[in-house]
Amino acid sequence: MTIFHGFNMSASALTSQRLRMDVISANMANAETTRGTMVNGEWQPYQRKMVVMQPNEKQSFAPFLNNAMGNSNSSVGNGVKVTGIINDQTPFKLVYNPEHPDANEQGYVQLPNVDPLREMVDLMSATRSYEANVTTLNASKNMLLKALEIGR
Repeated sequence: MTIFHGFNMSASALTSQRLRMDVISANMANAETTRGTMVNGEWQPYQRKMVVMQPNEKQSFAPFLNNAMGNSNSSVGNGVKVTGIINDQTPFKLVYNPEHPDANEQGYVQLPNVDPLREMVDLMSATRSYEANVTTLNASKNMLLKALEIGR
């Protein structure tokens, strides 16, 4: 039963990290989009999106400690879930470019609050988390296969 629980935990993490990578890709694709959404009849720049994740069930540290100490009545984690995609509230960047069609009266253009460097770091983090969960899933699968070989 525990090995299948590990499959479910890894699967939820893989799904969550994949969504995180998709959102980061959308942020990168819109890093220069000055007309993202219409607000009160005026175009606003694209606003950076962030994925919010949380554990499937909130648990204290005690069950994990009990499990590590060999108490069989303790529970283990249940993976993660995405609770939402929120907009980053960081202010938009202002760049002086009076020839731009979206420039205001002073010649400034509002650009999205997307920082390509931050997005690349987040993408690397999501990719590493995804790879770690693939490794965990493969290890669980190999343990299950070895257990089946013992039964032969």
